[in-house]
Amino acid sequence: MSFFPSNSQLQTENSISRFQAAVLVGAPSYPNAIAWSDENLIAVASGHLVTILNPATLPFGPRGLITIQNGPPFPIGVIDRRDLFSDCLLPTIISRDHEPCVRSISWSPVGLAPNAGCLLAVCTTQGLVKLYRPPYCDFCAEWIEVADLSAKLYDYLASISFGEVPDCSLVRCDNREIEQGGQSVPTKEGKRRKANISGKSSSNPYSKRYGQEVHTELDSDSNQMEERSSNQIVPSSKSKVKSVKKIQENSTLPQITVDQYATRSAMLSSLVVAWSPILQSRAKISSSPQHGSSLSLLAVGGKSGQVSVWRVSVPECYSVDQSRDPTTLMLIQIIQAHNSWITAVSWALLDSDSSNPQFLLATASYNGSLKIWLAYYEQLLKSSEPNTTSFSLLKEVGTVDMVPVSALSVTVPAQCPQTMHLAVGKGSGFCEVWICNISGQKFHKISPHDGHSQIVTGLAWAFDGKILYSSSQDNFVRGWILNGSSLCEVPIPSNTPGLRSSTDLPDGFVSCFGVAVSPGNVAIAWVRNTDVDQLNPMYEARTQKAIVEFFWIGGQQVHVLSNNFLDRDTEAIPGSSEKELVDWETNIIWSLKQFETQDKPLVVWDIATALLAFRRSKPEYVDRVVIKWLSVSSLGSELNSSAENVLLYASRNFSKVTSRQLHLLNIICRRVILLEMKADEINNKLLNMEGVDSAEEEQLTLWINLLLNSERELRERLVGFTFSSFKSRMLASATNSQSRDWFPVGLTQMEQWVELNQDHVQDQLRVLAAEVRKHEQRLQLSNSIAAEKCSYCSASVPFESPEVAFCSKGHKLARCAVSMVVCPTTPIWFCMCCHRRALKMAPETLFAIPGPQCPFCGILLQRLQPDFLLSASLT
Repeated sequence: MSFFPSNSQLQTENSISRFQAAVLVGAPSYPNAIAWSDENLIAVASGHLVTILNPATLPFGPRGLITIQNGPPFPIGVIDRRDLFSDCLLPTIISRDHEPCVRSISWSPVGLAPNAGCLLAVCTTQGLVKLYRPPYCDFCAEWIEVADLSAKLYDYLASISFGEVPDCSLVRCDNREIEQGGQSVPTKEGKRRKANISGKSSSNPYSKRYGQEVHTELDSDSNQMEERSSNQIVPSSKSKVKSVKKIQENSTLPQITVDQYATRSAMLSSLVVAWSPILQSRAKISSSPQHGSSLSLLAVGGKSGQVSVWRVSVPECYSVDQSRDPTTLMLIQIIQAHNSWITAVSWALLDSDSSNPQFLLATASYNGSLKIWLAYYEQLLKSSEPNTTSFSLLKEVGTVDMVPVSALSVTVPAQCPQTMHLAVGKGSGFCEVWICNISGQKFHKISPHDGHSQIVTGLAWAFDGKILYSSSQDNFVRGWILNGSSLCEVPIPSNTPGLRSSTDLPDGFVSCFGVAVSPGNVAIAWVRNTDVDQLNPMYEARTQKAIVEFFWIGGQQVHVLSNNFLDRDTEAIPGSSEKELVDWETNIIWSLKQFETQDKPLVVWDIATALLAFRRSKPEYVDRVVIKWLSVSSLGSELNSSAENVLLYASRNFSKVTSRQLHLLNIICRRVILLEMKADEINNKLLNMEGVDSAEEEQLTLWINLLLNSERELRERLVGFTFSSFKSRMLASATNSQSRDWFPVGLTQMEQWVELNQDHVQDQLRVLAAEVRKHEQRLQLSNSIAAEKCSYCSASVPFESPEVAFCSKGHKLARCAVSMVVCPTTPIWFCMCCHRRALKMAPETLFAIPGPQCPFCGILLQRLQPDFLLSASLT
């Protein structure tokens, strides 16, 4: 295969039409510059900025921002002036990186941020790694730093003397004597100073933290000293060597050899970051996350060939306001993975349903080597010291060939939970795939393809490991289908529903620096640098350094579902062929079925947006797709039944399906079928059918009844769980045993709701309500008997509806979607789909992922913010 694309490939690439795009003011410089989070936010490493986008509000929507700034050097020691131009320091001396740049980014799983969202790990060219969270302020775009992993890594390495053989002798540094080991030392002035890591006397930020003093002086020519590494200041020209000598003379740092300096600098210089999937505790019995039992791992690869693995636990509690609890993270192991720079890292999770699942870590190096490491959940949970051995080498699948590995992507197909698909991108443009059967210890390498003429800058799996997308600095993004033991190129779909890209964006690009797939596998995004020669140097060249483009891939030709339940009589929509519509139908149904697994965060923005785009041109097609999904998801009857029969059958059998399936149904009804109706009108059953003909009104009535019956079923389950939990607590207190069950709230309101719906609720729920009432009367629970009062005027508030309340003076109040109690006026949780509010979190037992989730929609609740601010749009 030729290294250069053919004319047909160029024509295919140019025929792809994006459906939206966003302009960046900074240009990416490193591979894997774009990442799509599990809460539907996109981060782009663009120069000295990390731009955070919400794809639901593009092209002119809000965005977040992380600004990278120069950090002070780590006080690892000083070297002699004559050693500055040694071979091992030559790259540091000749470096001309005046401003820091983002080298690597990675999103954490949902549930690790204080607001239950995702944390963003950022690695800079200075080798620093920090974690960021969204801002709590309503009018703040800058994300907040929550942890500095580089500082914590320095603390540990300094405590073990960077792994060097300890020397208790005195080390003379110019006119000062420094006693190693943190004891008192004599200084030139004859005074003694305590030199340990707990000191606080310093003017340097890092010195304040580590108790070391670093002096930085300016040259007489008013040229500032340039920070050439993250550890020590070195001159940018020979005229500044005298200033370095002054630094050495005035420094309290020990003098070290040039080899020690190079080794310590490499150990502290990070290059790449990657988060693992989150692993949940199997015993979830409280409404708040079990601290320390649900965790995710963060791998940080550096220049020394080492990979530091950090354990990050879910917060003890979540809040819509600023949380005082710091992010809990711990260094659990440092792996000497390779003998060269770590260039790519990726994670996989096997056997997530077992009591001791496995973490797989794939690491790649600048010299081309590729290794797979294995660790067990119990070992990672019990690890408390970095010197413990949690990871063991499973297989070295790639040997040293001096061709750098630039990108890795790992996925575990749902149909083969013990098989890992590992995609490898090389600096030569080659792409190769490894099929790894972990249980059988079988590793099969698929022949590499020279699909790109330059370095591969991004890899992303889609459709359960069937399709692989690759991007390159040659400005091309290609699709590959994994068919058995072969990897074949397939075209990316060119026709897109609802094409609405802005026409004033540039079309000339020179390189692509990453590719990412949406959570629902229906859309894809990549970032490309613009061609400056084709832009207006006065305006466009200054503000349009790069473009993030979004494309539909729902019409990709992938045989991921059996077509025995799909017919081919679908009428084509203008601009789309019949086969493309069948592919869309197949892929959307497959994606919806993937979300039926509760371990997967419910983010269906891409699916809902695609269905809405189709609905504008052919609403019958959308109804057909949804009806077929109901038929194959045990919600409907059989395939050949009419739409009316399927909807009626589903409405009568809600008690037999899972809550996640009901959540999906509710989201589709609200965000696709009934989008024109306001959420509050549906919740309060104040529906206005004016201007709707009889046939359409009858169809909408079926969908409305389906939605209301589904939500009633979910409410019954929540009320029944609350009553059962209260009954269990009463039995536990009677036997003097400690009960750790979820504490029930709003029992009185739920009892009143059962009384108002006597004709609709099940007999078992009525019996439970009667038992709870007896316990309350016997215990005389004042908090359950007390009447609710208005938050504005303290007037009494009767219970008339579980959605909204009115006090005796007419003030309208919202009720909690979880407990049905009246919500206060303070910031509370909000559902972006059904627009309900929640004062209390639903019990974690009802869900499989951490965080406050809507009991009716299943999506993560968040703080209600103005429309022009950055908030995740999950649906």
